[in-house]
Amino acid sequence: MFRLKAVFFFFLLAGSLSVLRLPAAAQTLTPAQLRDFGTREDSLKSLADSIVNAGEPGRRFIADSQFVRILVRALRQPNSFHYPFDSLETISRLYAPDSTFRIITWEFKKDEFVYLQEGAIQVNRPDGSLKLFPLFDASMFTSNPEDSVRTRINWIGAIYYRIIQKTWQGHKYYTLLGFDDFSETSNKKWMEVLTFTPEGEPRFGGPYFSFQNDSTHRRTQYRFDIQYKKEAATRFNYDPNLDMVVFDHLIPEGDHPEKKDSYVPDGDFEAFQWKEGRWVHVEKSIFTAKLKDGAFPMDARLLDDQGKANEEALQAQSEKNLQQSEKNAPKKKPNQ
Repeated sequence: MFRLKAVFFFFLLAGSLSVLRLPAAAQTLTPAQLRDFGTREDSLKSLADSIVNAGEPGRRFIADSQFVRILVRALRQPNSFHYPFDSLETISRLYAPDSTFRIITWEFKKDEFVYLQEGAIQVNRPDGSLKLFPLFDASMFTSNPEDSVRTRINWIGAIYYRIIQKTWQGHKYYTLLGFDDFSETSNKKWMEVLTFTPEGEPRFGGPYFSFQNDSTHRRTQYRFDIQYKKEAATRFNYDPNLDMVVFDHLIPEGDHPEKKDSYVPDGDFEAFQWKEGRWVHVEKSIFTAKLKDGAFPMDARLLDDQGKANEEALQAQSEKNLQQSEKNAPKKKPNQ
């Protein structure tokens, strides 16, 4: 079913990759355009809800197929880039900081064991015409996703919640942070660098994640992820005050480190810092040492009598630690 669905999505969106020759249009949408987009958005809103909440897989599949068809028709309207589709609460719609593109992502759930991310990149064109790159999730067919550059055809799917724009030697790099409802018992969060070729094609990944300063001396990765227990609340986001991507340091519950679905935060943090065109990993010990007055206070009891993580205490400590780090860290100018 997924193969047929991917083929349908490809042919439906492929026509949008060609430039539609339209007259130059103003950036501001007219009242008539707003009404037209509003009508289309109403239809999309109902379908987007069914993709997530419909009880039967068949209904979710039909809703998803109809959603893609109506979305593409809406995006083919002049100046659609400037219509935000704000009411689509289950659909992620992120604009790049420089407004050169937006990326739309969502999730289709076949059952408790199979999740498929879907999406597209819409380019901001001065004449208001459509240039759209569909994204096809190949993660379920990939055993080692950390070691390769990917195209839109074999994308490692995620629902993106943050875009961080950096530059190095005149080139732009867009770092994507995303969520992956990975399995019945665990979630993942991804960190991925998006670039564009001279021809304008999107490229995902590259040798951007360095662990050169780590005690573990891990090799450079092309993308980075954390996997953790389904019920665990984890932080993985960009902190503008620290100018770092900060995330929870994870530990397994019990004595089974190979079980990634048992990992939860322990109250410490790791980070990535942009340096000379790469994200350099900052270990938890180094991250703490960078802060004034040394280590964070660890007054909360983070483990119970059986050695299991107290998740409520861990989350509270995690919030306290991050607040303290923001307070103590020296202010820096944004690294463009």
